[in-house]
Amino acid sequence: MDLVQSRIVTDDVARLAAFYASLVRVSVVLNDYYVEVPTGAASVGFSRRRFTEYREDRAARPYSPRHQAEIMLDFRADDVDAEYQRISRLGVTWVMPPATQPWGRRTMIFRDPAGNLVSVSSPADSERNPT
Repeated sequence: MDLVQSRIVTDDVARLAAFYASLVRVSVVLNDYYVEVPTGAASVGFSRRRFTEYREDRAARPYSPRHQAEIMLDFRADDVDAEYQRISRLGVTWVMPPATQPWGRRTMIFRDPAGNLVSVSSPADSERNPT
């Protein structure tokens, strides 16, 4: 079994999808219900809240305050430091600016416009040039 997509359920599909399209530098057709942003082997999907929920769920219980499960999407870039300024211009909230992790990867973490965590890392030198 292969993971083909991670999906975020949101009240603002177009805004969040536009953010991720800018993040990964792709063009997508935006709408208010469902958008897929290709990110290589998998995609990030965005579905409108209450549009995606199963009918049985809605019939069994009235809509309750939204349950916010915290997720983190992990992306890989050739050079995290080169991406830092570009991503900063997207208006993100930084959790961790670029830093070298004890295992050698260069990583940065920020929150998207909906508050979801996003990590971007560059391979460690040992991953680039295995010996």
